[in-house]
Parts: sequence; C-alpha cells; structure tokens
Amino acid sequence: MPLPSLARVCRLDSVYLLFLKIMRKIVFILSVFAMSQVNAQKESNPLLQDWKGPNNGAPAFNEYKVSHFKPALESAMKEDLAELDAIANNKQTPTFENTILALEKSGKKLSRVLAVYYVFSSNINTPDFEAVQTEMEPKLASHRDKKTQNKKLFLRIEHVHNNQDKMNVTEEQKRLIDKYYENYVLEGARLDGDAKQKLGTINQQLAVLYTKFSQNLLAEENNQCLEIANQAQLKGMPADFIEAAKLKSKESGKKAFGCIENTRSSVEPLLTYADDRSVREKAWRMFINRGDNGNANDNNQLISDILKLRTERAKLLGFQNHADWKLSNTMAKTPAAAMKLMMDVWAPAVAQVRAEVADMQKIVDSEGGKFKIEPWDYRYYAEKVRKSRYDLDQNQVMEYLQLDKLREGMFWVAGEMFNMNFTPAKNIQVFHPDVKVWEVTNKTNGKYVGLFYFDPYARKGKRSGAWMTDYRSQERFNGEVPTLVSNNSNFIKGKDGEPVLISWDDATTLFHEFGHALHGLASDVNYPMLSGTNVTRDYVEFPSQVLERWLTTPEILQNYALHFKTGKPMPKELIEKIENASKFNIGFETVEYLSSALVDMKLHMTTEAIDVDTFERETLAEIGMPSEIVMRHRIPQFAHLFSDDGYSAGYYSYLWADVISADAWEAFLEGKGGYDKEVGARLLKYVLSAGNSIDQNEAYRKFRGRDPKVDALMKSRGFPIGK
Repeated sequence: MPLPSLARVCRLDSVYLLFLKIMRKIVFILSVFAMSQVNAQKESNPLLQDWKGPNNGAPAFNEYKVSHFKPALESAMKEDLAELDAIANNKQTPTFENTILALEKSGKKLSRVLAVYYVFSSNINTPDFEAVQTEMEPKLASHRDKKTQNKKLFLRIEHVHNNQDKMNVTEEQKRLIDKYYENYVLEGARLDGDAKQKLGTINQQLAVLYTKFSQNLLAEENNQCLEIANQAQLKGMPADFIEAAKLKSKESGKKAFGCIENTRSSVEPLLTYADDRSVREKAWRMFINRGDNGNANDNNQLISDILKLRTERAKLLGFQNHADWKLSNTMAKTPAAAMKLMMDVWAPAVAQVRAEVADMQKIVDSEGGKFKIEPWDYRYYAEKVRKSRYDLDQNQVMEYLQLDKLREGMFWVAGEMFNMNFTPAKNIQVFHPDVKVWEVTNKTNGKYVGLFYFDPYARKGKRSGAWMTDYRSQERFNGEVPTLVSNNSNFIKGKDGEPVLISWDDATTLFHEFGHALHGLASDVNYPMLSGTNVTRDYVEFPSQVLERWLTTPEILQNYALHFKTGKPMPKELIEKIENASKFNIGFETVEYLSSALVDMKLHMTTEAIDVDTFERETLAEIGMPSEIVMRHRIPQFAHLFSDDGYSAGYYSYLWADVISADAWEAFLEGKGGYDKEVGARLLKYVLSAGNSIDQNEAYRKFRGRDPKVDALMKSRGFPIGK
C-alpha cells in the first residue's frame, strides 16, 4: 500500500486539529451552560436568598421545600469555608479588625440556612426531611471541624489573643477575642494533624448517632398512643382532655373511643386525674419506655456508642472525661462543684418525698386500697392530698389558665418590667398555620426590637417538650440587626374557637420559655457571638427561671387568670390557696429532676463501657432514689443529652441557675416587691441586655452587689438552710 503524500498528511492533520478545536468549543460551551444551570439553581433556591422585608427581613417559610436543603447547605458551607480561607490567608499582621471582626461578618448565609433547617428539624419533621438530616448531619459536623481545625486561621486568632493588650480594643472586644480563642482551643485547634483527623471522624460519627437518636424518639412519640376503650376509662379527666383524646383517635384512624398521645403534655394530666389505676399504669409505662422497647427505635446501643465516642474525644482533647471537657468553660468549672450542689439539695429533697409518700399512703389505706404507692400513683394521690390539705383542686385552677390570656400576661410583664411592646405582625410568613408572630418595639421610643414567633401546639413531626430558639441573633457592629426569637410548646389543641386550658405546671413552663425569649429580645451588644442567650449553659436558665416567678404575682393572677366561661378573675381565696400550697409536692419535683441531673453527670464522668439500663438502675440505687418516682428523663429518651452535645453533662444547669434566680428574686422582695422598677432596670442592664459581653459572675455581682447565695433556693423549696 503506497504511503500517503506529505501534502495529504498535512491536510489530514489540519482537519483533525480543526475537529479538536470545534470539540473543545462545544465542551466549553456545554460546561458554561452546565455551570450557568447550577448557578441558576442556586440563585433560584429560596434558602440561599437574603431574607426580605424591613428590619433585615425574616424567613420566607412558605417558599421553602425539603428538596432545597441539601443544595443550599452544600452551597452555603462552601461559601463559608471560602470566607474563612480568605481570612486565614490574609498576608497582613493579624488584628482585631482583619481576623476577629472578619469572622463575625462571615458565614451569614449558612446561618440563615441553618436557622430554617433547625426549624424543620424540630417543628415539621417528615420522613423526607429525616433522609436529608441523615445525609447532612455528618457533613455539617465535618464542616464545623474544618473551621475550628484550620491551622492558619487559629494562628491568627491566637496572635490576636496573645497581643490584645497592645491593641486598641474595648472590653467587649476583649471578651469576644477570648471567646473565639477559648472555643477554638476546646474544639481541638491545638491538636496535630493525625489527632485532628481522628477528632473529625469522631464528630461525624456522633452526628450520625445524634440524628438517629432523635429520629427514634420522634418515632416512638408519633407512632405510639394508648387506646381508650370507653369514656369510663377517662373518669376524672377534664372535659377538654376527653375531647382532645377523641379527636386524636379520629385523626389517627383508630376505632377506639380515644387515644392518649405518647407525650408529656398528654400523659401527665392523665396520671394526675384519671381514676382508673390500670389506665394510669399503661400510660406511664408507654411514656417511660420510649426508646427502651427493644424494637427498631431502641436507643440503648446508640447511647453506649455515643458515650464511648465522647470519652475518646475528651481524652483526645486532654480531658479526663466528657464532663470535665463540658464544664471547663462554665460557671461551675468542674463536675465536683456541680455534684456538691446537687447532693446538698438531694438529701432534703428525698426526705421531703418520704413525707409526701406517707401522706398519700394514708389516703390509699383509708380508701381500702391494698397497694403501695407506685410511680403511676404519685401524681394522682398527690392531687388528693393537695385537695385535702389546701382545699386546692388543680382542675379548678386550670379553668382560669387560658393559654391566650396567660400569653397576654407575659407580654404585660415584658412591658411593665422591660419596656417592651408586642403588636401582632403583618405579612410575616410562618411554617405552620398555628404559628403566630408579634412585632416587638420599645414602649418609650417606639424603636423596633425584633419579632417573636409562638408555636404552641403538639402535632406529628414536632419534637416533644418546650423550647426557645432564635432565628437570628441581635448585633450592631455592622449596622443594626434585630433578633428573631421563637417559643415552641406542645399544648393539646382543642376545638376551633374554644380556649385552650393548661395546667399550672404548663403555665410555669410557658413563662419559663418566655424568659429565654426576653433574654434574646433584650440583647443590646455589638457582636452576635456575645448576643442574647449565647452565655454559659449554667447561666442561660437564670433569666428563664426568674420569669417563672412573675406568674405567681397577684397582678398576673387577678388580671390574666380569667375563668374560661365567666371571664371573671381568679378569686383571692383561690390565689391564697395557691400561695399556701406553693411548696407542696416540692420533694417530688426536685427528686424527679435532680435524679436525671445526677445520672447525667455520673454518666459523663464514667469512662468505661456501660449497659445503659444497668447503669441507670445501679446509679439510682446508689443515690437512694425513692421507688415511687422515676427520673424525669430516663436515659433512653434523654434528648437533652443525646440529640446533640448541648446539655450533656449539663442538666445540672437548671439547679445551678435556680440558685441564682432564687437569689435574684430575693432582690425584688427585699425592695418594693416583684414589680420594683429599680431592681428590674438592673436585671435588664446587667443580665438580659448584656448577653455574654461580660463575665457572667461579674454580671451577677453588678446586678446583685454580691455573689448568689444558696439560702434563697433552699428557702423557696422549704428545705432546711445549712449552716
């Protein structure tokens, strides 16, 4: 075969080169088109858009879909890391402005996406959202590690921290520098490469386990209910409770007369008022066995795995155990300090329980009962003792506790003591029709403060309990940015148009969570990291527990505790009965809570592998837990500890903070009473408004003039005051 001529070869080469050129152009055009499509998708993703509206806007909840979350989170995380890399790679000498201030400005888009993500997670969780959670939680954990383990970035933070005395910075800015440095160190910024990689792996594994724990618990609460065969089984229950049970049965497609949901808001009223002992026991067992049923939603092995990983992480970070790590930057400082306070209160609380049980057993015996008081009897017979001793019927009290009226009372307290005005907001999107929104302004000058979202009712896909969250923290270092806060509860919704009546305990919780909301709304600092409730875990409950005390004041009970039929205020005789019975059953309440806090701390001081049920049983026996009571949160359902790191080794915080709140309330009583404006102004200035801009111990001293004393707590609970 003859060889091709040189000219022909050249022509072939030219054609081939032309072909390659054309193909490259096509590939380039296609890649540009593909990129434009990706960018278009990003731009059209509502989660990635700035919040619209006045005052820096608010979430556009009616535009968000579950399918938006994964691409939005991935895009926002990528942008966040790019912003951090720019700070880390800055060639200029680290300063407050180019490092710390730059960090405060970064990650705004991710913060917005996460705010909505956590609203869906807690309030409107669905199977398709759970799938997103399962995939994204370890990615989010990895993202957090990439931030705190960025060596260049940490070296800049460390330089600013070590040289802050040479810089022209304010006291608040020094506090901000210290918080950044402390947080990065506690999250492993000083570790070497291999240790950082191991830490990242642990955090991702924990994220998976936390997600699974939460999903299991939600499934137990959503998919279990106690079927009631007939109305006789609900004898003793309020009429609105019976109607709600019937409605739940109908909604669930059950053929039963009624259905009792597996949530605290449904089970505790039944344990208090239902005459049928067997129904009480069934409801109690259903509730206390959540996450401990040996089924697909059992949490025991998950918890063992979580505890093992937490121990590994703590030791990797240079701490003996998880509790040491978690308490290192709190007011308590050490597990030993927290344990001492708890055990000081534990002994008198248990002694009080013995007296309460003896009173209840007398009633059982007088009625011919042939049984010993069991946990499913405690609330029921305590209520009988209350009626007998104080002539106080909680059902009668509940007739005056209308949810909407009490909410108005909370708003009145906020106005009277902290100068806030609440007006129904217009044109604000919500994530569920039950959610209501108020615009908050300063009563004196009309200045806009923020928005308050209120989501009161239980529903499928919503986690149990009550909580406060903020969608956006207050700041003003880069322009005024007002806060957006939310209170979420699980009250049982009745028929349309009928008032929702709640128990005294639920009313207390309502005021408690509003205290957290006020802590966020009152914030008046420059930097978001120091804003509102961004304080230590054992201080954050202080403002919320102080707010509880305003519920008991005559001003609230006489003006906002109005009978749901007559509209008449709670009579003074009934108020006096409530005051006289204020310390009643305090042994039960303290032991129920404190046993959970003690088990939590002991769990996280332990470094060996455990069997969860065995550990719980043996620890309770060790501390002398009364057999008539169970922990408020048994380990397999203890979401405070195992849905994230939040309150792990930190459930003691409620007691620690109550020492402070009881002492703070004494300041009012030593003055002109609960509405002493001067004391209220100090509380607003040094506590609610200050956030974390000053050391919490110093903040309290500025408010009170001294450190808190435990005496006020013991007095408020009717326990003997130690010498």
